Amino acid sequence: MSESLPTHLRLSSPDLSAGTRIDLDDLAKRYVVGESTVTALSEVNLHIDENAFVVVLGPSGCGKTTLLNMIGLLDSPTEGRVALNGRDVTGSSRRDRFALRRRTVSFVFQTFNLFPGLTAAENVQFGADVAGRPGATEVAWEMLERVGLGDRTDHFPHQLSGGEQQRVAIARALATDNPILLADEPTGELDFRTGVQILELLQQQAESGKTVLVVTHNREISKVGDRVIELSSGRIVSDGRPIGGKSRTEDLRW
Repeated sequence: MSESLPTHLRLSSPDLSAGTRIDLDDLAKRYVVGESTVTALSEVNLHIDENAFVVVLGPSGCGKTTLLNMIGLLDSPTEGRVALNGRDVTGSSRRDRFALRRRTVSFVFQTFNLFPGLTAAENVQFGADVAGRPGATEVAWEMLERVGLGDRTDHFPHQLSGGEQQRVAIARALATDNPILLADEPTGELDFRTGVQILELLQQQAESGKTVLVVTHNREISKVGDRVIELSSGRIVSDGRPIGGKSRTEDLRW
């Protein structure tokens, strides 16, 4: 079944937060698995300015999600430095990371991470509540309308298709209004048409001043990035404009 999304959807809130500069210096992340050490990231140096739409590209297992977890303060590096807007957060306590994350970073997880006992509206409202936004109920309804789910507000996750659950997760991320938006394979469960429209929504967030990173294995999606960072075996192997220049979303094919 096609996951259609109204083509007129546009994000135009005048209250969008400013973006946040991200700096990663000589970053490494290693995990001990039994008697072995697995290197997820190595010698990563990355600097991202605000108001950017960045695509992180690479195959499964290359370190993309680990990189997002470092930037999003869900995990700490084994070596190196993480700074947000010039503030070194590498050695921050778990409590401080949580407090900073709730007002700085919004996530769209590949596995949705919706609460099964909450409706679509309640899941989105939770995001707004955690971020401390006033009028969280109204914000939730507005964001669900913007992702084309205004008629699904009272549905629980098990009553929604995979694509609809992904769109609820995106609405929840947008509801926080945080300056950094991290999306892990945000189109993975969507049909092509809806996937393109979700990419347009994310692009509009960057145009409105947010710092947006989209992780994907789909090279076609990388064509719409302002910047493409390609990972292989935990290292950055290329970083720059899309090959051949930036494409329009309507020109994508997958």
